[in-house]
Amino acid sequence: MAETAQSTADSSRTSDAQSPMTPATDAFCSIERTVGIVGDRWTLLILREVLTRGVTRFNELTRALGIAPNILTNRLDLLTRSGIVTKREYREEGSRARLAYHPTDAGRELLVVLAALGQWGDDHVPPPEGIAQTRQTTDTGEQVRLGFVADASALLPTDKVAFVYTPEGAARMRDSGLIN
Repeated sequence: MAETAQSTADSSRTSDAQSPMTPATDAFCSIERTVGIVGDRWTLLILREVLTRGVTRFNELTRALGIAPNILTNRLDLLTRSGIVTKREYREEGSRARLAYHPTDAGRELLVVLAALGQWGDDHVPPPEGIAQTRQTTDTGEQVRLGFVADASALLPTDKVAFVYTPEGAARMRDSGLIN
C-alpha cells in the first residue's frame, strides 16, 4: 500500500502536537527529554548523515554508517515519531516504492547540536590525522564557531552554515568509498 508523505507525517504526530512521545516524557529537564530522543550514538550519526550530507534513503544510511537494518529501523521510527524526520515515498524505475527520511524544521534545528558536538570534539579529542569537517558560512566560506549570544538577531540561520570536509576528512571519506 502506497503511503504519501502527508499521511506519514500526520501519523507521526501524537495527540499533543507540541509534545511528541519520547522515551523520557515524564522528565522535568529538557536536556533529559532531548537525550531520550537523540542521545544515543546511532541516532546522532544518522542525524549527521541526514543533516550534513543529505543522505535520506534507508539503504544509503545503512551503507554510510555500517549500521544493522533493525537498529536503523528502530532509530528512524523514534526520529519520525518525535517529529525530527518525516517519511517520503520514492520509487526508482523498475523497483518497489521505498521510503526516504527528510528532516523537519525541528530536525534541522538539531544541526546546531551536531555542530556543538563537532566543535567540542575538534577542540578536545581531535583525530591524529586532523579534523574531518569545519563549519563555514555558505555565503563567504568563513569558519564559524558556536557560542552563546545575547541578541537573537545576531544568529546565523542554519541554512547559512555548511559542514565542509577538510582535505584530510575528504581523503578518509574517499578511501572508505563514502564520497567520490
